[in-house]
Amino acid sequence: MAQIAFALSTSASATLLLPFNRGAKQWTNKLFPVFPKRYGTGFSLFPNKGVRFVGSGVTVANGGVVEISEGEKAPRSYVWQDNKKPRVCILGGGFGGLYTALRLESLVWPDDKKPQVLLVDQSERFVFKPMLYELLSGEVDAWEIAPRFLDLLANTSVQFFQDRVKLLHPADHLGMNGPSRSSCGGTVHLESGLLIEYDWLVLALGAESKLDVVPGALEFALPFSTLEDAHKVDNKLRTLERTNFGKGSPIRVAVVGCGYAGVELAATVAERLQDGGIVQAINVDTTICPTAPPGNREAALKVLSSRKVQLLLGYFVRSIQRVGDAEASAKLTDSGAVPGIAAEHDHEKYILELQPAERGFQRQIIEADLVLWTVGSKPLLPLLEPGDKPHELPLNARGQAETDETLRVKGHPRIFALGDSSSLRDSNGRLLPATAQVAFQQADFAGWNLWAAINDRPLLPFRFQNLGEMMTLGSNDAAISPSFIEGLTLEGPIGHTARKIAYLIRLPTDEHRLKVGISWLTKSAINSVSSLQSTLSKVLSGS
Repeated sequence: MAQIAFALSTSASATLLLPFNRGAKQWTNKLFPVFPKRYGTGFSLFPNKGVRFVGSGVTVANGGVVEISEGEKAPRSYVWQDNKKPRVCILGGGFGGLYTALRLESLVWPDDKKPQVLLVDQSERFVFKPMLYELLSGEVDAWEIAPRFLDLLANTSVQFFQDRVKLLHPADHLGMNGPSRSSCGGTVHLESGLLIEYDWLVLALGAESKLDVVPGALEFALPFSTLEDAHKVDNKLRTLERTNFGKGSPIRVAVVGCGYAGVELAATVAERLQDGGIVQAINVDTTICPTAPPGNREAALKVLSSRKVQLLLGYFVRSIQRVGDAEASAKLTDSGAVPGIAAEHDHEKYILELQPAERGFQRQIIEADLVLWTVGSKPLLPLLEPGDKPHELPLNARGQAETDETLRVKGHPRIFALGDSSSLRDSNGRLLPATAQVAFQQADFAGWNLWAAINDRPLLPFRFQNLGEMMTLGSNDAAISPSFIEGLTLEGPIGHTARKIAYLIRLPTDEHRLKVGISWLTKSAINSVSSLQSTLSKVLSGS
């Protein structure tokens, strides 16, 4: 649950991520490096039953594993190093959670006020989600966009636990007579059996893809919002490429959704498959990226057209079924939609039934070897167990915590929520989008406001600054529309370079930023030399 994806049907890479003034020393200037024990467990979320997990062990910094008996019931209290200093627990290691931890580390604290920070996440790696598409195109390596938390936090005093939350018991709720007089902010129960008492809590649990809205989507479609998702899609494409090699039959890929995530995914897959594939992109709206700046949308349409991506606009997916299923075959044959289609292909192909969203469109049936799902997301902030005490967080209909303008959860002055876990509106009353840009900026404010709350200073109201939007369109193509220059859109190789620089600047730490920068420069130099050699070879052979 701490995975926290950007659900990014509102794609995280759709936002222009420029440096946001942190107002503090650089992250590399760590004066008090600490190498604490670090724990880890397996993770499984069941949102309908609150925060639920399956613990599998405790990973210590030296790589050892301490097995935990499944029958163990008594919780073991986590012992903070110094109970006199503030204790901050951050649930979720995505953009909001990790960057809040780094922000806290970067601020200047009085000696007796610097908090002990504990970051809890289900995964061992932080994932820079806007660049997952580059894994499919081969532009980046996994370590560049998915570094290990232990590596990122090695030179900080932040502790990291790889674990899942089982229960959350806030003790700071506001009752009829004012704030609770509890000695702490509350407790977090981890599935591994640890009980963590905190003074301040940050909820940055993110969201996951929502596939259970269409029959067959959960079983047959692949989402694209996590590192594991990207690996699955890449492996599936490799299998299809290997199976179809030399057969002359194209690989058919259906991308559901034409928001930023769907368009970026369709463009990337179409570029990878080239003439060996047919990519169809389905969207309920009659246009792609309806909320995008016109320049970005036009650039995307040109690229999709040049790569022969078929746009099925004005349709929604009614169902997904596997070819070879006797009932699906009978249904299709009886309807007369695509007679005999099931008999021609094996069980690895799928049938998508498309229903028109507007009048004047006809129902369609399409076939695909691979179905990619980029529509919808659901926050991973679970409901608390019902009880006779008023400890539940105020959640909206989507499962997001209602917060005030300082990012504090309403009625819980010691809990902050951000990213997909937060329900916050802009000055016009509209909910802020679940994008990387929003989470980055909220992390800065959350870190500062924690500093202010601990030091009895006024908290700052969060104000979102839209810096623009950007999207990848392939290995050497992108579109960027900065907000500070109206009407300007950088596209093609220039946009691609600008996007990579913007994201390089936004990587978590200076150390990792330097390593990735060197790696990208090296790859660029090698590609340039290879391109030059190819050009010279063609010229010489022609003469």
